[in-house]
Parts: sequence; structure tokens; C-alpha cells
Amino acid sequence: MTMQQIVDKLNKWAYEYYVLDNPSVPDTEYDALYDVLTAMEETTGTVLPDSPTRRVGGKPLTKFVQHTHLGRLYSLDKAQSFGELADWVDKVKKEVGDVYFTVELKYDGLTISCTYRDGVFVGAATRGNGIVGEDVTEQVKTIRSVPLTIPFKGVCELQGEGIMRLSELAKYNARHADDQLKNARNAAAGAIRNLDPKVTAERNLDVVFHSAGYHDGLGVSSQWQLNEFFKQCHMATNKIFERVRTFDEIKAIILHIAEIRAELDFLIDGVVIKVDDFAVREELGYTDKFPKWAVAFKFDAEQVTTRLLDVDWQVGRTGKLTPIGKLEAVELCGATIRRATLNNYGDIQRKNLKRGGMVFVRRSNDVIPEVLGAADDDGEIILRPTVCPVCGSEVVENGANVYCTNAEHCRPQIVARLTHYCSKAACDIEGLSDKTIEQLVDNLGVKSVADLYDLTKEELLTLDGFKDKKASNIIAAVEASKKVELPKFIFALGLDNVGAVTAKDLAAKFGSVGALSKATADELVAIDGIGDVVADGIVQYFAEPQNLEIIAALKDIGIDPTYTQAPKEGTFAGKKVVLTGSLDAYTRGQAGKLIEERGGEIASSVSKNVDLVVVGADAGSKLDKAKKLGIRTIDEAEFVAMLEEN
Repeated sequence: MTMQQIVDKLNKWAYEYYVLDNPSVPDTEYDALYDVLTAMEETTGTVLPDSPTRRVGGKPLTKFVQHTHLGRLYSLDKAQSFGELADWVDKVKKEVGDVYFTVELKYDGLTISCTYRDGVFVGAATRGNGIVGEDVTEQVKTIRSVPLTIPFKGVCELQGEGIMRLSELAKYNARHADDQLKNARNAAAGAIRNLDPKVTAERNLDVVFHSAGYHDGLGVSSQWQLNEFFKQCHMATNKIFERVRTFDEIKAIILHIAEIRAELDFLIDGVVIKVDDFAVREELGYTDKFPKWAVAFKFDAEQVTTRLLDVDWQVGRTGKLTPIGKLEAVELCGATIRRATLNNYGDIQRKNLKRGGMVFVRRSNDVIPEVLGAADDDGEIILRPTVCPVCGSEVVENGANVYCTNAEHCRPQIVARLTHYCSKAACDIEGLSDKTIEQLVDNLGVKSVADLYDLTKEELLTLDGFKDKKASNIIAAVEASKKVELPKFIFALGLDNVGAVTAKDLAAKFGSVGALSKATADELVAIDGIGDVVADGIVQYFAEPQNLEIIAALKDIGIDPTYTQAPKEGTFAGKKVVLTGSLDAYTRGQAGKLIEERGGEIASSVSKNVDLVVVGADAGSKLDKAKKLGIRTIDEAEFVAMLEEN
């Protein structure tokens, strides 16, 4: 046999063993042929791209490096009850009509994104924040259910869940009496995020594939077809995968999964329901955090009882005091829990929690420990703080929450506000990490965001860990932040309950911070998505003299952005335009800006409200949807011609 024939046979046997769980040859026969391949590679000096010998863990890494995903990885919105799930199904059908849904298990592990280029596995990364993750290529390469080659010859990012099967966990613990792993979820995550790939290899993990991120044309138009594509690539796929049309069918499958959950050889924490058709998904679109076309139905979290020993009060950006319960250590979902959120003082009273009393604790969504309520009447009443636990200033009660009134001098508030202002979604001042900001506050007397613009290079060089280049880069980043756009600036100010999407809506409505500062609650609630609580918070923010002083100081520095509405005249005036595929002359962002400058509005998905679709190379389902709806489409040459008309 040739080397390629041997590799193909070994990979076929491995697929049967690791993915299908149906081996066709004994281990001894696999090992014998593997030894033949190893000897052949040593003799020729050649190792094929999909050779199984590449899966042997290499040398330990010194550190993880960041990896920027080609396409964003979104998290899923959650439904905690059948009522919430029924509401979601009804909302989807009201928006797009009768559609097919897919129903599959929600594996409880670590999300992995694998990149293939020209059919060859070239890298893997953790989800991270959905935009940037950690490169775990060498670790994932040891996982035998991840193929090193696939039939697709373009570029694609394919996502799956890294898991350790319960049977493998038991085998590992039997071999390692002095190094017992507590649960399969942590074992998988710890193995993939271990700098030594040999540790990953020893735990015998799997990756179960479920999603496609960026790709330049997989040729699939539905979740069902994508699942079949994964199978063709010899990838592990969901043990339960159904395609249905009604809520009752979805509910029946979930109830069946709940019945067999304890029999599964892996951990799950729920069920994922997705709209099957990719074109319909584009029509539904996304929120700032989640796709509107998918939801995770979460199973009831495991809960235990333990003793509430004490309460710590943490001070946040807005001065809100959040109570954190210190617990008698207890095992929950394979983790040792010593702290849990108590939400707010109103919650403590409502749940009748007492210091020293027994309480019910669960891991909310199997991740965040939460105290559900009192398990007995014992213990000492927990009193509302009368002063800030950090600065000793007076506190005030507002609804269920308690706030420190010393916004100007309370250290945790100052640090949190500065951190928020410098974050990427806000003024994006690169280099000012949490620890660096703490140094600025403690050593250079920085108290407000306006103080950042008074910093000098010489001052920064007095701080630990600062050298010439780092100091110069931070000064340059601070200076560059003066050109911040209005939506980001509004978000940077840190108005309570105002996220990036709401900040953009406020910018479009009012056009400047000055105009926003004069807005009434009635004007604010008239904006879609803003309720009474958010509106009252915005009005209150601009009623505080210290906030107005900071805004005035920033204006004096030159930071007073305005929102420029796209002109209503131009080639694209009054048109809603979708961009799909890649253009030779422009990036997607550049093309969108040119359209807006000429009066057009950019839409992210194709719907009956869209007027025009600009089609570049490797256009996907958006083009198909446009044709189906009879929407005008133009190629890049026509697009360039329309631009030149202005």
C-alpha cells in the first residue's frame, strides 16, 4: 500500500471507532498498521496532512495566543420554561410564517471553532468573547473526532462542542487515583485550555459539530443540510437531531430527552431549537447578543443546601451595592461552591435569607451559583448597609437596590467607570487594562475620565511595568479617543442600563449629548426598546451635577461628537440596501459607508422591505432570497457605476 492508502485506511478505522462507535477491526490490527506508517514516515521524511501521527501531542506551549475569528460566534438566548419557548416559536412564526425547526441536544462542554483551508485543518480556537478566542490548534489536533482533512476546498470555520464522555472520565479516574477529575465539563475545558497537548490527548475528548461560522460557500442552505455535510466530513454530530414544524413536536422531543438524559454518556444542559432555513435566518437577523432564529431550552439546574456564612457587598460602576453570599463549601455540578450572588437587598428580604442559616443553592444555567431561598428559619437577620463598605460614605435605597452616594471618591466606582470608558465598545483606549487603571487611580490621582487626557508620558513612566514604548502607545491611544463617534461616546458615559444598541438609538434620535441631556422621560420611552426604568436612569444621570461637570470638561478637551444623519439625496436616497458576497474594490464596511453617504440605509438581511441587493463574488443565500422575493440585484460593475453618478 502507498502511504496515502495507509493513512486513508487508518482514518477510516478511527472514524468507525471514535465517531460511529462501531469499530471494524481490533486495536491490535490498527496498531500494527500505525507502526508501518510511522516507519514509512521516518524513512521518507514525509508526513501527509491527514496522517494520524500528527495527532500525537507535541511540546508544551509557553502561553496561549489570541485568535480573531473570521466570523462572530454568537451566544444563544434562553427559554427557561415551555411557556417562554412557546412565545419564541409564536414570535418567529408571526415574523416569517410557517417554518421548519431543528431540535438537538445542547452539549455541556467548551465551544471550539475549527478552521479549514483548501480542505486541510489549519487551526482551532476557543469561543472567547465571540470575536477573539485563544488558539488551541495543537490541543484540538489530538482529538480524533476532528478530521484533519475535509472534502470542502474553500475556507470555513466550523464550530462544535468539546466534550469528555462520562465513560472516558471513569477510565481516566481509574488510571489516575491521585489525580481525580471532578466532572466531564471541567475535564474537557481544562484539557483543551492546557498548555501541554499531551494532557489533551490523554483525556480522549470529542468535538461534536453543530454550526458553521464564516465560510466562502459550503453549498448548504439549512441546518439539516449542514448536519449532513458534517457527516460527509466524518465529523461527530448530534446524537439527537430532529426536524419539525410545531411547538407540540418540539415539546415532545424535549420531554423525551429529559427522560433519557441520565442514560447519556455525556453531559447536556438543555436542548437547542433553530430555524432550519438559512435564508429565513437572515430575514430574522440578530440582536446585539443573540441570533433571533435560535434559542436554548435550559433544563432545571441542580441544587443543594448549604450554610450562608456571611455577606460581602461589592460596589459597582454606578455605585450599586451587590451582595455576594459567602457559603460553607459544597459540591455542585462537579465544582466546589463557596460564593454565590444574592442579587440585591430586596432579594435578601424577599427570600428571607439570614446570616448563618441554611439556604438552597443552584448553578443558574449550570454556570453561575445563585441562592434561591432559605432552607430553614435559623440565623441572624441581614441588615441593609448604612454606609459604603469601601469608602464609608452614606448609602441610599432605590427600589430593591442600595447605592453608595460618593461617586466622586469611592475607589471601586472610579475604577469601574474608567474601565468601562476605555473598553473596546466605548472609547476603545488600547493598553488601559483593569490593572493599569488601578495604577492610574492609586498612583497618579486619576479620578474621572477627563483626567485621562491630562496624563503625560513622564507620569506613566513612573509606574511599575512601564517603558518608553508602552507609555507612548497609551498617550497616543488616549489622544485618538477624542475622535470617538457619538454612539460609542454615549455608551462610554456609563448610563445605567444603556447598552451599545440603545446608545446608537439615542445618538440617532438626539444627535448630540447636549440634546440627550435635555430629553424628558416621555421622549425617551417613545424610542423603541426603551422602557420606564431605562428612561428614568438616563434622566437621573443628567440630573447629577458631577456628571454634567465631566461632560463639560470633555467638551473643553474637544470631545463633543455629533451624529451625522445620512443625506436624503443621492443615488441610493430612500433605498434599503443589502451587501452580499465579496467585492474586489471595497470592503463591506467601505461599501456600506459609500451607500450611506449617498442617502441609502444598510440592512443586514434580505426581506420584503429591502430595495436593492449588491452582489459580490461567492454570494450566498441572500442572493437566493432576493431572487425569491423579486428584489433588484446588481453586480459590482453596476454598483461602481451608481457610485459615480453622484
